Amino acid sequence: MNSNENTVKSSDKILSVAPMLDWTDRHCRYFLRLVCPSCVLYTEMVTTSTLLLGRDPERFLEFSGAEHPLILQLGGDDPQAMRAAAGMARAYGYDGLNLNVGCPSPRVQKGSFGACLMTTPDLVAELVAAMGESGLPVSVKHRLGLDREEDYVALRAFVETVATAGCRHFIVHARNAWLKGLSPAKNRDVPPLRWDWVHQLKKDLPHLTIEINGGFHDLAAVTAQFSAADGVMLGRAAYHHPLLLAEIERALGRRKTLPEPEVILSGLIAYAERWGEGLPAPRLSRHLHGLRFGQSGAAVWRRFLGTAEPGESAAKFLRRGMSLLD
Repeated sequence: MNSNENTVKSSDKILSVAPMLDWTDRHCRYFLRLVCPSCVLYTEMVTTSTLLLGRDPERFLEFSGAEHPLILQLGGDDPQAMRAAAGMARAYGYDGLNLNVGCPSPRVQKGSFGACLMTTPDLVAELVAAMGESGLPVSVKHRLGLDREEDYVALRAFVETVATAGCRHFIVHARNAWLKGLSPAKNRDVPPLRWDWVHQLKKDLPHLTIEINGGFHDLAAVTAQFSAADGVMLGRAAYHHPLLLAEIERALGRRKTLPEPEVILSGLIAYAERWGEGLPAPRLSRHLHGLRFGQSGAAVWRRFLGTAEPGESAAKFLRRGMSLLD
């Protein structure tokens, strides 16, 4: 595919980075924002109980203004609790809310939310309505279905039911969630991909925003989706190869050149200096292994990141690393 074929004419397409537990914390998101100014960022999933009953909700809600547009992903199954958590999100200045209806982890299953909620579309609609009372836009991230039951009609009925509560944005992970016999990690790879089901949803429900997620690892695969869906959400590919986000931005006509690693690192150093000793080196360095993905010197850079020690500030550590990018 040549560069002209990689150019996407529609500049209004959505590019986003998936909520990833233990990965997309505020420091990771700041890094990704330096790489990709136009993408939509999502927090890690935060449960309503964590926000309403935890001792330190600020830890999960605070963020840098540079992270906008930023969506808070919530997990839970109680409309009243969801209403309260959504109100907190509005007070903190989030740009929108997302309901997790896709996580298959045993812990989430025990709490009867995440992917389990696909069996109760009416409850999902209640949760969406409660979240919508905050005045923030609400989206739902979900799977195609559960376990080995493959039923497109049921998927469409789920979306249509939830849409009656005011949700107009659905992010579809194009695999089933196998709640029995697979770990969360294997749930990201083993269930078959069904991109065509997501494309059919958009055809059948053109008034809704349908964003596709799952199985994208390169520029060609992503840009091919924009003709059939309203947007693409990247997960692990964005984390391990963050400059792919900038390549997609360029294909969308939102930038002319790719960012230089030195420029990104300079921005991170300025960010880390504002934190001072409050940001130990490992808390930021762990997110930076992909900064030189596919480039000369990548192995040296990764080895350097492995030397980060808790007793050194991230700012001091990254200043030492700048010489490796020359």
